[in-house]
This record gives sequence, C-alpha cells and structure tokens, in this order.
Amino acid sequence: MGRSVLVVGGGGREHALCLALSISESIDTIHATPGNAGTHHFGTNHNVSASDIDGLVDLAKRLAVDYVVVGPEAPLCDGLADQLLLSNIPCFGPQQVHAELEGSKLFAKKAMDAAGVPTAEYDVLNASSNINAYLDARSEDPWVIKRDVLAGGKGVVVTSDRSEAIEFIEQSIETDGHVLLERFLPGEEASMLVVMDKSGYVCLPPSQDHKRAYDGDEGPNTGGMGAYCPAPVVTQAIHQKTVERIVEPMHSHLSAMDIPYRGVLYVGLMIDENGDPYVVEFNVRFGDPECQVTLPLIDGDVGELLYGAATDQLSKAVVSFKSQHALTVVLASEGYPKSAVKGRKILGVERSLDTSSTWVSHAGTASDEQGNIVSSGGRVLSVTSVSDSLQNARDLSYARIQQIQLEGSHHRTDIGHRAL
Repeated sequence: MGRSVLVVGGGGREHALCLALSISESIDTIHATPGNAGTHHFGTNHNVSASDIDGLVDLAKRLAVDYVVVGPEAPLCDGLADQLLLSNIPCFGPQQVHAELEGSKLFAKKAMDAAGVPTAEYDVLNASSNINAYLDARSEDPWVIKRDVLAGGKGVVVTSDRSEAIEFIEQSIETDGHVLLERFLPGEEASMLVVMDKSGYVCLPPSQDHKRAYDGDEGPNTGGMGAYCPAPVVTQAIHQKTVERIVEPMHSHLSAMDIPYRGVLYVGLMIDENGDPYVVEFNVRFGDPECQVTLPLIDGDVGELLYGAATDQLSKAVVSFKSQHALTVVLASEGYPKSAVKGRKILGVERSLDTSSTWVSHAGTASDEQGNIVSSGGRVLSVTSVSDSLQNARDLSYARIQQIQLEGSHHRTDIGHRAL
C-alpha cells in the first residue's frame, strides 16, 4: 500500500510537488489545499486556506494522511509543523523555531554567526541609530537594506541613492522597530536546495532564478520570473566549498538542537570572483520557481525522499540525479508585480498538450463556473522543460509558451541567459 499525502499551498511550487508525488511509487493518494486548477489533476483539492492552521490540522486528521508537505513559508512560521506533530502527523517542513530562519533576517544572521557560516557583515539600526553615520561607513558600495519580517521577497532594497536608502530605513524602523544594513556582496547568485533532517542531508542540484520582471534583469523585483537547473556557475569546486563551509556547519548547528530541522533549507548563495560562496538568505521551503526545475531532475521516488526527511530517516535515502537540464519560464498577469489583473480566460493550457519533456505548472489559476481556466494571481503559470541540453530545454519551454494566450500577460524571453 502506498502512502497518502496532503500538500499545503496553491502555487506553481505546489503544482510541481503534486506532479513529482504523482509519479512516486510510494504515493497512493494526493490531496492539495487550497491547490489550483492544475493540482486537481493529481488528486483532490480542498478549500482550506494555507493560513488556517487549525483548519489544516483538522483536514489532515480527517483525511488520515500519512504525512503533510508544506509548500509556503507563512504556515511554517505560524507553527503548522508543531501542531501537526502534536497530532502525530509527520510534516515535511520545519517547526516554528527553525522557520524563523526565513521569518527573521536577524535570527538567520545570528544562526550563521553561531555556525560559523560565511555571510555579509551587518548592522542593526533602530530609532536611536545615527543613520547617516552607518550609511557613511558602508558608502563605497551600494547599500543593502533588509526588513526583518516575512515580506514575500519584497523586503530588500539595494540602492546607491542616499535619500531612497534613508526613506526605506526610516519606514522599516517605524513599522518593524529595527532594520538590517548589510555589506554589499558582489558576484553571481545561485540557489542550493538542501533536504535535511536530524539524520542527514541531501543537496539537490544548484539552480539560478531570475528575479527582475523584464529582460536583461531590468525592472522591479518579483517572486521569480523563471529558473534553470543545474546552474553552471556552481562548479564542482564551488559546490564542495558550499557543502563544507555552509551546508555541513548549518546541519550540525541545527541537528544539535532539541528540535531537529525537518524539511528543505533553501540556501541563497552569492559567489564572489574568487569562487567563494556566501549566504545571502535562507528560506525554509522550496523556492518558486526553483522547485519546478529541481524536482524533475531527481532520479527516483520524491515521495520517499520527503517522507524520509519528515520522519528523521533521510540517512537511509539513496538519491541520484538525472544528467539533464531543466528550464522554466513564468507567465505573469498584466500589471505584475505591482498589481495583477485577475479573472481573464487562459487558452492553450490543456493537459493534452503536455509531454514528458514539457509541461505547464499552474500557479495563479482557478476554474470559473463554466469550467474555463482563468487567472487568479500575479504569477499565473510556468512552462517547464527537461532535456539533454539547456539550450534545448529553453527552446522547448519558449515554443510551448507561444501556444498559451492570456490577454495582457508578460514573460521574460531571456531565461537562462547567464548560462547560455
């Protein structure tokens, strides 16, 4: 008998998780809540919000699932894993004490200091700080200012404009009480997703995402407009340094605690000109869209891997990866990222058009009363392709996205440009 699983969330990441679980031999039944117009192909959608902690625990009990996989960070920061474990339901996703690694930038910095992990030097500014003096001390580079709250990827400002820096610092102190001013780290960014529990860890292939809204890395920051995997910037040597200097010390630090870390630690890296990796940020869940390009490269049973981490049996897992390339392109609503025009009909996303090498992951989609698929969010969907070369994966994704029609939508045409 296979296991039953409940996937919490309703974005592109959760669609990718449901897809990976649907082809896992260890999985019998998939539930998603709230899910989207794509996740219902793999199982049953339920309409409990990802922010309703009590409702999610009740649903997991009612469905008698074997374990829960949590997609987004907010329910983890609100203690969902803790509540599930009180009901003896294993959870893939860390408990509240560790979710603070994403919930609080300052908490994450202190954890890195304790573990000896390389990251940018920082100052904590509050209402009594001399802001200009701190800005002067770091004026040789652009200023990096980070709010110390969950801000959905929009709590960071990098600027050389002093008035913009002061305004953001003052606003953040007013709303949050304090703010972080960091040393600017030059270099190239990459992401490493590390599945871990008390017993061990598994590094998934490194990826690179594209945060800016428009081609050439122009425009405002977004949740991510596309990604590819593996990222060639992470060479074998850099990979080894990342494991030795960041992954190993963080795993030791977290495993030594009374409550172990169970889930995936997303390590946002900056790689400098010497090939030395530094941590820009931690997230406590799969990235979106990194999840879409990482899971398809796992050669084996994803359900078994996630269940292993949820139950502290990860050291028994044998994990290998396909020697292929994956690339995903995000299609966004008109107005995104400032706002999003919702409720427009989407054409060309029929599952019959998906193949084993190219498919659509739904994110901000819903079904209307007539059964049409309509847009319901900012990032509407992504097209993912897997192939033997990155160029071919890219060509496949762009060919497929041309078949999709959504009035006013936009996507980047240069995903993967840093590698190609």
